[in-house]
This record gives sequence, C-alpha cells and structure tokens, in this order.
Amino acid sequence: MTYTQLKALFNWLSTYKHIKKARRVRNNIIELNLGEKESLFFDMTRGGSTIYLAPSKRPTQEFNAPFDTLLHQSLSQSKILSVELVSNERILRINTQPKSRYKDSQVTLQLEFTGRHANAILVDKQEHIIEALRHIDSHQSYRVIRPGVRLEPIPPRPQKELSNFDGDIIQWLRDNYKRISKRELDSIRKQKRQQIEKKRNKTLQLLKKLSNEQMLEQEANGFLEIGNIILANLHKIKPYEKEFKTVNFEGKEITISIPKGVVKNRLGEYYFNLAKRSRSKAKHIYIERENLQAKLNFYENIIQAIDEAKEPYDLELLVPKRGRSKRKKEKLRYGELYWIDGYKVYVGRNSRENQKLLELARSNDIWMHVRDIPGSHVIIRTDKQNLSQSLLISAGKLCVDFSTSNSGNYSVDYTRRKFVKVQEGSKVEYDKYKTLNILKEGIEIRE
Repeated sequence: MTYTQLKALFNWLSTYKHIKKARRVRNNIIELNLGEKESLFFDMTRGGSTIYLAPSKRPTQEFNAPFDTLLHQSLSQSKILSVELVSNERILRINTQPKSRYKDSQVTLQLEFTGRHANAILVDKQEHIIEALRHIDSHQSYRVIRPGVRLEPIPPRPQKELSNFDGDIIQWLRDNYKRISKRELDSIRKQKRQQIEKKRNKTLQLLKKLSNEQMLEQEANGFLEIGNIILANLHKIKPYEKEFKTVNFEGKEITISIPKGVVKNRLGEYYFNLAKRSRSKAKHIYIERENLQAKLNFYENIIQAIDEAKEPYDLELLVPKRGRSKRKKEKLRYGELYWIDGYKVYVGRNSRENQKLLELARSNDIWMHVRDIPGSHVIIRTDKQNLSQSLLISAGKLCVDFSTSNSGNYSVDYTRRKFVKVQEGSKVEYDKYKTLNILKEGIEIRE
C-alpha cells in the first residue's frame, strides 16, 4: 500500500460519519462497513498489507480474542469523529466515538501499513494502547505494543516530494479485490484439489485392486480342494510341520501350507472356512464395488465443484479445515463432515453412507436431497426450529454439487428427519417438506 494510494483513501473515507460494523474476518483482515453494500477490508499481513473494497460475507471462522471483542464493542455502530493520515507515513488513524460510551470518550483505530511491521492498534484518547492485532515486546522492538502501554510514534522519515494518486480510488479498491481474490483463489484451489485428488486416487486404487467374482469363486474352489486333500491325508501330516507335500486328486504334486496356531485336526475346517469366506465375498463383492464407485463419483463431483468455485469462501466450504480437525476428534465413520455457520453438516458419499446417516440422524435434524436424482443425502445437526436461509442454501449447494456433475437448476427438498420414512436401503418417502431452488453453474457458464 503506497502513501499516495492511502492519501486518496483518506480523502474518500473522510466523507463518512459512521461505522456500522467492525470485525476481523480472517487472521490478518479487518472489515469496516460504513453502511454501504460493500465493506472496506484492511489486510494487515506482514510484508503484504493492502486495502480493498468488496461485498460483506459471513466469516468462515469466528474470532474471539480480546482484540476482536474490543474492536466490535468500540467501533461497531460508532461515530467517526475524524480521519487522520500521518504525514509522509503509511499510517491511517480513524478516530471514533463508541456508541455505548460517554460523549467525550474516543477510541482510535490506527492502521499501520509499514511492511513487515504492519499492525492494527486500538488506542484511547490519551494514546494508551487498548489492544492490538499483534503484540510486540521490548526484546522484539524499541516500540512496545502491549495493552496499557503508551503508543510511541514512529520516528519521522525524510520528507519526499510525492505526487497525487492518478485514478479513481474506489475503482482501484474494487480492482485490487479482484486481483487479490484471483491470486488467493488459484492458490487455495490448487491446495484443495490436491487434497481431494489424494482421496480420489486412493479410492481408485482400492477399486482396481478389488477382486472379481470369477477369481473369488476359483479361490473358493481351490480352498475347498485343499480341505478335502487334507482330510484324505490327515494321518500323514506330522505335528509342527510347516508344509505338507502330497498329490491332488488328479495326481499332480502339491504343497500345502500349514498355518501357525492351527492344530492338525482343525486344518480341514480352516480351509473350508476360507472357501466359505471367499464364496461369500464373491456373492457380495458387487456391493463393495458399488460403494467404492459411488465414493469415486463423490470425489469427482467435489473436484468439479472446486474447479467451478468463484471465491475462496466457496472452496473453504467444500474442503473445510475445521471439518477435518473435528472429524478426527469425533472419529466419523460415515460420510463427510462440514461446518457451515457453526452447524455440523453431514454428507453421504454412497448409498450405504446415506442409509447410515439416516439411522444416526436425530428426529429434529434437517434432511436434504435433490429431487428425482439419486445422490447424496445431507443431514444438518440441529435442534433449532428456524435456520438461516444462507445456511440452508449453502447446505443445498453441497447436496447438488455432490449429487450431480451437470449444470442446471435443481430442486432440493428438505424437512425434519422425523418426517422421512425409509423404504428400502437409502430410498425414502418424506412429508411436510420445503424446497430450495439451487443453480449449479458449469465452468462454461462461469467464464
């Protein structure tokens, strides 16, 4: 952020009289809404601080540090008394009168765009620090940034002849948001895609290694023959023998492994059980194949949704960090867990997982499914009667993204779990439902 750009912003910001909302939305990003549809975002990342103008969105993470509490209490719904730009320095000061304080009270948000020392600091009227985004101790710098300490000014730099910003600062702020978003989107997209591709490739390998019915039947017949050979030659097998060499019923030489821990009289039963297991697996292998194929399709749909995402928020929704950490704690066995606005949202990846989620869901949980399309069931864990429309739409979008790869308009029905009746497997009938209209845009539409 250059001084001339900051000066142009200072002139524009000086025309506003109130701050409607103040909060931290990312680790280093502070949002100030001045009552317009778009908010000012101050990115205080060390070595890369900047400002942009963009529509306000609910943060993907809640911040509850002392700085966040005091920022909200002091600046939200506050009156702007004045805006200052420190001469020849990239430091912007917004002097405010908090709504809940006395008329003579004042809280200043000092935004320092000073390279690797970038910081956001709340100070009182006497220039004592209330809180700061980053605390700095005396062993780190001569300028201590701690609550209760007087804020020391930055030593002045030599004056330079600077020209005015040549351009529309509002358009520059919007364009800056597009530049930042694209760079961030490409980086996050690559990271999220790699995570899901790893899961997709693992599932694909399992599917390729899966035995077919003919092989398992042959395996079962082989075990059955070995069991019969052992029974016919049981008297010839010596105790503690690891291998038994004999001939099969066709007169060919054969070597039979004697498994450790199996007594001589149980050898035939051991191989008969193996034959029974292989035959049973051959009978039901199609179920495992269908489940793996459904998981594979699920991950392919996620990858497509990642490729189609227009904003980092959409990517965080598809592959959330919090969801993965919580999943480890909860030892989730069925489906994928997502967090939307603080609510747990479960998504089934195949028919078996859909069925299990229906069994585990509570009576007042919200159940979702795309109408007339076989696909993922979605469960929102809640006891509340009213959920926000944004939460329902986000969950509905997950439901569509993971059920189909085709673009178009889809109807997503949702109701309480107690109004869903399981017919067979994951096939259901439901009543007292509402419908969301969800548009799934293809890559060709987005471009």
